[in-house]
Amino acid sequence: IQGDGDYEFAIDNGPWSSLAEGEVSIIFSNLEAGVRQVRGRDIGGCGEVIVEVSLIDYPQFFTPNEDGYNDRWNIIGIANQNNAKIYIFDRYGKLLKQLSPSSPGWDGTYNGKVMPANDYWFSVEYEEPSTGKRQEFKANFTLKR
Repeated sequence: IQGDGDYEFAIDNGPWSSLAEGEVSIIFSNLEAGVRQVRGRDIGGCGEVIVEVSLIDYPQFFTPNEDGYNDRWNIIGIANQNNAKIYIFDRYGKLLKQLSPSSPGWDGTYNGKVMPANDYWFSVEYEEPSTGKRQEFKANFTLKR
């Protein structure tokens, strides 16, 4: 939202929150991953704007020991994007796995061999719903044994 006015914002159908005096942005926390509607409106009643955004989340670690907890690693929040791609790399940049967010996820192996406990990096390519543009997000996670 641009221009002069007093604005308030909400996520999905949540409560409205106003900007504090002199602030130009607002932070919402503890949101679940997935497609969210960010709503903004002028308090004076001059209209409302709704923009859909993708909130992506991922486990900071996983433990592929077949105990039923954290056995696979995957991106959270874009399983409905069939054209999204996730790439997992070792610390040297070697591609270990390509997967889809709708797949069961990575089991911690490469060519059938168990990978060691270590940090691994990933990139995810997805489509931002509000613009339709292809986006990329990169970060890392830990495989614990």
